[in-house]
Amino acid sequence: MSRQTILNENKDYWTGRAASYSEINQLELSTFQREKWSTCLQHEIQIQFPDMKPEDLNVLEIGTGPGFFAILLCELGYRVTAVDLTPAMLEEAKKNAGNLAGRIDWMEMNAESLDLSTESFDVVVSRNLTWNLPHPDLAYAEWTRVLKAGGLLLNFDANWYAYLFDKAAQAAYDQDRENTAKQGIKDENIGENFDVMEDIARRIPLSGIRRPAWDLEQFHSLNLDAEADENVWQTVWSEEEKLNFASTPMFMTRARKTQF
Repeated sequence: MSRQTILNENKDYWTGRAASYSEINQLELSTFQREKWSTCLQHEIQIQFPDMKPEDLNVLEIGTGPGFFAILLCELGYRVTAVDLTPAMLEEAKKNAGNLAGRIDWMEMNAESLDLSTESFDVVVSRNLTWNLPHPDLAYAEWTRVLKAGGLLLNFDANWYAYLFDKAAQAAYDQDRENTAKQGIKDENIGENFDVMEDIARRIPLSGIRRPAWDLEQFHSLNLDAEADENVWQTVWSEEEKLNFASTPMFMTRARKTQF
């Protein structure tokens, strides 16, 4: 299966899910999740750039989807560029951004091949994207390329779909489904075309690889200083998310591009 075939299938799938996925982002924007994530992003960026104002920093969000991170970063005062492979997602993002939409540079773009200048961004951020890529190693190389010396790369992701390759992960995933049912919580892993995504997940590399160890190896091979926070989910997830995704806790990888 070729790289382009996977990209096309991804684009089709997320085009079909754009509206329903946007509803998830709208819920985040209307609840305490907005403040949790905003605080997290601001904290991480300020640690790297303690003496710089937000308006002096160029931030790139890759795989913006319905625009959640882009909106928060724009609210915080950063100069934001947001890219996504799927035009339907970008349309949802612009609607969700409301009167902030004109302050964000929205671009249709492949995360593995960025049509952006080398060393043009101070910060690169992404959430729930790399697991879905046919060549995540190429993506990380591109993200590093567009990052300025002294810049910061933040990626939030999880071992999504590990249950397709591991019996213990499958048992834990099944337990999540039971727990959400018992608590009367909406199961976010049941919905339209989830079988399509599972089929794609079986054919992309990261579904069967234990992370974030793999991510850290990639960053180090690119000469980035990097570490992982495997407990970030405890801070940024809602109680519903913790029930839904207990078997796949979100991690954050933090990488810095040295100035020499």
